[in-house]
Amino acid sequence: MGVLVGKQAPEFQATAVMADGSMNAGFSLADYKGKYIVLFFYPLDFTFVCPTELIAFSRRIKEFAERGVQIIGCSIDSQFSHTAWRNTPIDQGGIGPVAYPLVADVKHEICQAYDVEFEPAGVAFRGSFLIDQGGTVRHQVVNDLPLGRNIDEMLRMIDALQFTEKHGEVCPAGWTQGDKGMTPSGEGVAAYLASEADKL
Repeated sequence: MGVLVGKQAPEFQATAVMADGSMNAGFSLADYKGKYIVLFFYPLDFTFVCPTELIAFSRRIKEFAERGVQIIGCSIDSQFSHTAWRNTPIDQGGIGPVAYPLVADVKHEICQAYDVEFEPAGVAFRGSFLIDQGGTVRHQVVNDLPLGRNIDEMLRMIDALQFTEKHGEVCPAGWTQGDKGMTPSGEGVAAYLASEADKL
């Protein structure tokens, strides 16, 4: 399958540990229909790079919420492992009560549907998917196991997507909220480069 950008995000149903610690045996993307979603995969609970990413997502949950975005984490661990990791203090290698659901992909069906399974290790790569309000994947990035992702970059991509949806302009290299957009035409790029090229 490879690149999912421009395609409908694969639907799934699985057990998830919710932000309040409860278990939802029928969790699905459809629960968040009409919302933006960031679905991210990580290799394993109780590992090394992973807690830094999960904590970083949780600490920015207000910034995602302000943009109307639901965060969802997913790994091949069971819901019981997720719960134990949430119940482990951060200073002991745990993640604490992260503020978003963690999906239990114990059959590997979800990571296979999103084509992020690393078969030799039986885990998922660090795949991140930005899904728009219509269920279409608009951005994806997949990191190898040792490479932690940049959560602020995902916020930037959300800002860019929402900017282009609102204004119909496109976002040039390095665009951040508050920067100029570009009209998607020959005249638009010429006008943009005339004033902004030195900043690239």
